[in-house]
Amino acid sequence: MRLNTTDFEILRHKSVAAAEEMGLTLQRSARSIYVKEVSDFGTAIAGLDGKAFAYPAALGLAAFVDLDLNPTLQAIGPLSPGDVILSNLPYANGGLSTHLPDLQLVRPFFVDGQLVAYGWTMAHTSDIGGGVPSSISPRFAEVYEEGLQIPPVLLVRGGVPDETLLAIYRLNSRAPKTNMGDLNAMLAALEVGQKRIESVARAHGVAALLQFQTQIADYAAEKARTVLDTIPDGRFEFWDYLDHDFNSNVPVRLCCALTKRDGHIHLDFAGTDPQVQSAFNLPTANLRSPYLALRLLHLVTSRDRTAPNNHGLLNRVSAAAPEGSILNPVYPAACGVRHATVMRLLDAVSGALHQADPGLVPVAGGGTVLPVVLVSPDPVTGETRPMVIQSLVCGSGSRQGSDGIDGREAGLSNTRNSPIERTEDEAPVLVEHYGLRCDSAGPGRWRGGCGLIYRIRMLRDDLAVMARGLERFRFTPWGGAGGRPAARCRVVVNMGRPDEREVSRLDYLPLAKGDTITFMTPGGGGFGDPFTRPAEAVLQDVLCGFVSVPSARDDYGVVIQGEEVDEAATSALRCQPRDTVPTLDAGPFRRSWDEAFPDDLVRRLIAALAPFTPRIRSRKRQALYESVLPALKDGGLPRIEEPAQTRDAFAQAIEQLEREVAA
Repeated sequence: MRLNTTDFEILRHKSVAAAEEMGLTLQRSARSIYVKEVSDFGTAIAGLDGKAFAYPAALGLAAFVDLDLNPTLQAIGPLSPGDVILSNLPYANGGLSTHLPDLQLVRPFFVDGQLVAYGWTMAHTSDIGGGVPSSISPRFAEVYEEGLQIPPVLLVRGGVPDETLLAIYRLNSRAPKTNMGDLNAMLAALEVGQKRIESVARAHGVAALLQFQTQIADYAAEKARTVLDTIPDGRFEFWDYLDHDFNSNVPVRLCCALTKRDGHIHLDFAGTDPQVQSAFNLPTANLRSPYLALRLLHLVTSRDRTAPNNHGLLNRVSAAAPEGSILNPVYPAACGVRHATVMRLLDAVSGALHQADPGLVPVAGGGTVLPVVLVSPDPVTGETRPMVIQSLVCGSGSRQGSDGIDGREAGLSNTRNSPIERTEDEAPVLVEHYGLRCDSAGPGRWRGGCGLIYRIRMLRDDLAVMARGLERFRFTPWGGAGGRPAARCRVVVNMGRPDEREVSRLDYLPLAKGDTITFMTPGGGGFGDPFTRPAEAVLQDVLCGFVSVPSARDDYGVVIQGEEVDEAATSALRCQPRDTVPTLDAGPFRRSWDEAFPDDLVRRLIAALAPFTPRIRSRKRQALYESVLPALKDGGLPRIEEPAQTRDAFAQAIEQLEREVAA
């Protein structure tokens, strides 16, 4: 039975409305700032195949359209009406969670005793135990340190909650009341979903609802094919870097080879560095994880706004990440800061798409998502109270025909900023500055989006700030087609005071009353030669505070006097010869690093390390890089003054490792 156009459209709108009402219920009922204000949650309705057929377009997280409930469902077996599955362990639920704070609930939806769909809700919980408040620290090596591990278990059986399980959950959290409020909001959302799907089934029939689940996915696949066919056939490769793995100073490489052939796209992440002994690992469970293909999802949904939001959008896409790599780690690798890795993963896939066609997607965005956590003692109970007070992002990358978006890079999710009034009402801090960062955007014919400046002052003693996932201190966001890279990330404690100091790694930073901390996130890369940007556009950027007068002159060739363009001086400056810029320009440090550590040698090193266990592999990799570039041991920004000599030493060190393995 194939639905006619009228019934199909009615069911399409009703099912999405049901998923959205679930999301609104969750958000309005939640307790934590991070859920009710920042929107770090998700809701969806999945078909009997365990894949989402109804997903909100702009409510909650946008990344999980391609979620797969099957590993979770298979772990439990047959379900009954009123059952609800709880899990948070990526290694047990097929990567449905990607770190422990993300609680996952799955409920079967029945109509007159017949299973017709599944409801899914996710929310980032304030604290799930572990070694630090809020549970996430980049220094953790194993998931055991990150909090309570919950494989798929029945939280609710036949409508009756498991109080023993809830007692264990509450006792393993530093914020049990807030967490229970969010958990109850998730359960309420699932109850709304059950009622709405039951109403749809009674109005249109169960058979029509089941047929719709397949038909809407097929329709999405056809819509996506039209967009994905704009990618030329061939193989296109790019890699990008995390600054380091936190516990060492060695950068981490993420590599993507995109192959398009006969309408099918395959993403191969071979050449990506091994998993690390820190919390940057991204569990993907040997599946086409939503994060692995997320940039292609962005491409489809931005090019065709009429395409339905469901798993069918990626039916012609496959992905493979090597087991034991940072993109497919093996248990029990820590994964709390996996969002930093996802941001660089998006840049790697974007780079591959740029090799195929520079007009397909924007150049690199600022590449940092920064949940700022304040840790304070509760004034009544004295208990440690972690609060995510702000979610800082960056500027987005520019593209042919359009500047990047200032202060907004939504590549990972549609999370929002928390209102300053809400932060200051619930946390003992004063937000002194929150705005766009001048000269942070990559110069270009179309400039990148500006990054942000966020400064908070401590109003009490015994406070601490956690800001996991700080990135782009070394490897700046790259520009394309002659566009330049953006400014690097900066974090400064007590800016402007005698005790001012810069921070490049931040785990748990105690601060006293009166101390300030200032976060300056990167902007997005520029696209096109900045000397071809209209002078009036540069002047407008200067007047708005996005670009300084010196930057207008040096980066754009525009001389500004007062509030006007000096046309003669600008014309003379723009006629002067300039150095050639790479097609994709990530700055001098990236160029030196790639010359010293080329692709063929990095792949040889990865292959040589493969026989070792993950812990030994990580130690040997670190020792090898430090032996070749001793400056890495100092913790600062290493200088590669002789890339050719470094490359030769790197090759010799790999040969020695290969002999060790052979022996």
